[in-house]
Amino acid sequence: MAPKWRELAERLAEEIRNGSRQPGSTLPHIPELVAAGEGSTATVHRAYKELASWGYVTSRRGRGTVVLGAPLPRVTLNRYEPILNPSTPASWERTAAAEFLDAPADVAELLTLPAAAPVVRRPGRDTSRAALVEEWYPLDVAQASGLGRTEQDEGGALASLVAAGIFPAQAEESVSVETATADQAAQLGLSPSSSVLQIDRVTRDEAGRAIELVRLVAASHRLRLVYAPLPLQVRGDHEEPSPSL
Repeated sequence: MAPKWRELAERLAEEIRNGSRQPGSTLPHIPELVAAGEGSTATVHRAYKELASWGYVTSRRGRGTVVLGAPLPRVTLNRYEPILNPSTPASWERTAAAEFLDAPADVAELLTLPAAAPVVRRPGRDTSRAALVEEWYPLDVAQASGLGRTEQDEGGALASLVAAGIFPAQAEESVSVETATADQAAQLGLSPSSSVLQIDRVTRDEAGRAIELVRLVAASHRLRLVYAPLPLQVRGDHEEPSPSL
């Protein structure tokens, strides 16, 4: 069970996100919330401090605690740059050594592998520290490219694939809202029941084989996906339109 100060902070954050508390408005003074039974002075003060650390509010002399609005870190298309230019440094930092595992069911499905097939997982954290990142590879791909090394490295996974003659040709991405696992909640500073945004990107080679799964997990209220600019192909009159999905 989350401490009372965190429950209060998350409830107030949700009220800011859903528009119940507008940017520029002020939160109640701490004694008011104490009198309303929201907790002790220390509890409310800690909740306000947490809201400030999340970027939702700020303290202003003569006004009190002012709502800033929901902070939404941008996740832009620049994360695709390593696919187009494998020499680009990774946009996340390694937090642990590579692991050799049996593929969880969802990972096996995304990589089009048999159930519990051997895979390599490389865990990390987005450099903004707002999200967790994992890279998953079929065992033979990881071994051929050197990505199965258990020691830490500086990233450059796709550069290693290209050096091994494994060329990325296309990528597909899916986005879903999930409930945070206990480990994800602990690392992201969330309560276990919090929602997280999960982004799965599968990269395939020229033959259509899945060679990499990159999974990004972040608190759903701390992330904004920005798909811009997107190239558009204008069809000529002689071309048939693509079927709608």
